[in-house]
Amino acid sequence: MYKAEPDPYCYPNSEVLRNKAGHTTASDLEAFEAAMTFARSEEPLPRGLLSVTHYCAVHHHLFQDVYDWAGRFRTVRLAKDASSFCYPENIAREMRRLFGWLRERRYLRHRNLRDFSRGAAHFLAELNAIHAFREGNGRTQLTFLALLADRAGHPLDLNRLDGAAMLDAMVQSFKGNEAPLSLILERLAT
Repeated sequence: MYKAEPDPYCYPNSEVLRNKAGHTTASDLEAFEAAMTFARSEEPLPRGLLSVTHYCAVHHHLFQDVYDWAGRFRTVRLAKDASSFCYPENIAREMRRLFGWLRERRYLRHRNLRDFSRGAAHFLAELNAIHAFREGNGRTQLTFLALLADRAGHPLDLNRLDGAAMLDAMVQSFKGNEAPLSLILERLAT
C-alpha cells in the first residue's frame, strides 16, 4: 500500500483516489482502472521523442479516463513500505536529469542485448525511484520501456513477464542492485 499524507488525491477520510467515475471503494476503482487502462493500451500510443513530455503523454493516454490529473507530476510525498520516492519538489529536475542521461546514451540504440538490458534496467530503476505520478507508475514505466526497447532494436515480449519476479527485481533495484532487473529485461527481449 502506498502512503501519502496529507493526500488531496483521495476522497475525504478515505484512501481511495478521486476518480472520474466516482468510485469510492478500492475494489471498484481497481476494476474500473484496469478496464480503462487496458482499453487505452490497445490503442496506438502517443508519438514522441522518448522525452519527459512523451513519458507524461503516455501516462495521460493510459489514465485519461480515470483521473483528472493523468499525465501530471504528483504534488504529495509518497512512500511504499519503508521506501520513500522522490519528493514532489524534485520530480521535474530528476526527470530532466534522467531523460538527459537517456538522450546522451542515444536512447540505448546500437547496443548489443546485454548492454541494452543493463542500460534499460538502470533507466527503469531510476524512473521507479522518481515515481513521478500519484498512481500508475508501474504500467507507465513498462509501456514506455517497451517503446524504448522497440526503438533500440530490442523489442520486449511483456506477455512473458513474471509479475512477482519483476516486482522483486524492482525492489532490489531500488536498493541499488540492478542485475536481476537487467537479466529479466534481457530474457524478455525477442
